Amino acid sequence: MATEKIFPMTQAGKEKLEQELEQLKTVKRKEVVERIKIARSFGDLSENSEYDSAKEEQAFVEGRITTLENMIRNAKIIEEDEMTSDVVSLGRSVTFIELPDGEEETYTIVGSAEADPFEGKISNDSPIAKSLIGRKVGDEIPVVTPGGEMKVRIVEIK
Repeated sequence: MATEKIFPMTQAGKEKLEQELEQLKTVKRKEVVERIKIARSFGDLSENSEYDSAKEEQAFVEGRITTLENMIRNAKIIEEDEMTSDVVSLGRSVTFIELPDGEEETYTIVGSAEADPFEGKISNDSPIAKSLIGRKVGDEIPVVTPGGEMKVRIVEIK
């Protein structure tokens, strides 16, 4: 049997996933079942786009529930005391400047389960995070991204 993937995350990230799971199970699932019931009442299911749409949504919701349950079951909580303060690691925020004259950017490195680039949270599996992990303030590092290679200097780790 294959080993299940471990999902490193903060306690807050795990709680967010648990809230989403609860919402899907208690609210969304019931809404979708109700949509299916209503769509069935429209008659012929073979030409019923409402029914097809509701069934697709049901499949998505059930798939997401399964994914969340797996992530929560295999979560590895990153403890604050496991992180050294002077090295970029999972759970840390890192500020860097793109060289030679770029703007400062700050990201928090999190597990893939709680990554949200719009909130400044990048996955530890991302090219930027992989390049930064294990580095210290002042380090200048090449970072290979889908848009090409850039060089950055770490200015702060929190």
